[in-house]
Amino acid sequence: MNLERCSGVLLHPTSLPGPYGVGSFDQEAYDWLDFLVASQQTVWQVLPLGPTSFGDSPYQSFSTHAGNPYLLGLNRMVADGLLEAGDLAEAPSFPSDRVDFGGLFHWKLPLLKKAAGRLDASASTPQAADFRDFCQAEAWWLEDYALFMALKDAFDFKAWNQWPEELRLRHPEALEQARAQHAPALHAHRFMQWVFDRQWKALRDYGNQRGIRILGDLPIFVAMDSADVWTQTDLFHFDARNQPTVVAGVPPDYFSATGQLWGNPLYRWDRMRQTGYRWWIDRLRSALARHDLVRIDHFRGFAAYWEVPAEAETAVAGRWVQGPGADFFRVLQRELGDDLPIVAEDLGEITQEVLDLRDEFGLPGMKVLQFGFGGRADNLFLPHNYTEPFVAYSGTHDNDTSRGWYESSSTLEERDHFRRYFATDGRDVAWTMIRGVLASVARLAIVPLQDLLQVGTEGRMNLPGRAEGNWQWRFHRGALEPGVVERLAGMSRLYGREREKPVPFEPATPPSGQPA
Repeated sequence: MNLERCSGVLLHPTSLPGPYGVGSFDQEAYDWLDFLVASQQTVWQVLPLGPTSFGDSPYQSFSTHAGNPYLLGLNRMVADGLLEAGDLAEAPSFPSDRVDFGGLFHWKLPLLKKAAGRLDASASTPQAADFRDFCQAEAWWLEDYALFMALKDAFDFKAWNQWPEELRLRHPEALEQARAQHAPALHAHRFMQWVFDRQWKALRDYGNQRGIRILGDLPIFVAMDSADVWTQTDLFHFDARNQPTVVAGVPPDYFSATGQLWGNPLYRWDRMRQTGYRWWIDRLRSALARHDLVRIDHFRGFAAYWEVPAEAETAVAGRWVQGPGADFFRVLQRELGDDLPIVAEDLGEITQEVLDLRDEFGLPGMKVLQFGFGGRADNLFLPHNYTEPFVAYSGTHDNDTSRGWYESSSTLEERDHFRRYFATDGRDVAWTMIRGVLASVARLAIVPLQDLLQVGTEGRMNLPGRAEGNWQWRFHRGALEPGVVERLAGMSRLYGREREKPVPFEPATPPSGQPA
């Protein structure tokens, strides 16, 4: 991947400030892009943007193509005439420091469906015409997704493999009847995706015009309860009743005696190959239409993946199965170009086969600084061992924050190694880590916003294996003060990651009546 020496910040849009329970594509998102420009950054990394299910994980989405309706900017919808100001007057009192997913489900989604009912798709207005054009252009995935979500609404959000047999098995007559019966719900879900598309494109264009590139995230596996699986079960390992026979996971290791049982359905790579990997090519084209670069999570699964019987209660009984390997990426190059804009998440137990696959196609891997301490000098996660074609991180969404790591997640040996390595007393851990990755030779350095703000463990985005309390962190309006801008910009210039021309930054002031 051809990428100049630069740096960026990891922040999921849900973590942006704002008054309605979750970060969104309202003005705060544009202020965020202004912050990146002023602080000499080039890349904004986000987590998957799809609609989330129970557990709220962006890595378990109802669709690989759809956008999350929670992210829709309500003030922008008012400005566009899609909502009325009075619709927002009775908004619940949401917390400002975390995402209230339950409150959003019960307030924001009904509000969006109400707005959908006001748009006459057959009208001769510019908005109605744009809506029709969007629905026609995206019908190849949108129609199945809208029906999938309408049926989930109708069946009290049960997973599709618990629906009546005629719908679970997609009998044509049953599907046609469902489309007619649930027409208003289909319209509402089309509407939400149209608004998402309009708002995200406007935001991305704003960033691109200012030199900001969006690094997206694509999980290698898709959720069992998704429109992607329901509509194309022949591409996955399912029995005649459309129940999975094997699922994804990882084997037992030092951290877990029983491994991790993820439960995602596994691909029939033989059938994928027979179609020229068309499903995957469509998926990547869709992702690259939304982002400039894409990180593929669990890249090692293309070389080999851990297959677990669907009835197993742990991952112990699994086995390694060969993935599609180089054949898959050669097809991607023919379809998408030789220089694939892909970052390979190559963390965990990685074999030489995985490294060879990554390097054959020139895909940068990842280095996470938090993993570098407590061992020997040849630890590949220490900056002096980095090589240029990598993306260096102080931490990721699955790590504790740098300050939280030092204060509560690290061992005595790791803390001692950290202090000796950076010749520090440990009083400025987060910015010491930031300096470590920015000073490295890695072509791209990424730091989570939590580290820029020196947030402790309370800012951790995700603790793998924890069932509740993840994905909720938000920062307050006003946290992006000039001191943070100046410090990040200065460090980026010092280590040759600056932008061509400095841009002044004016901290956002809360609109009248909105909490700071």
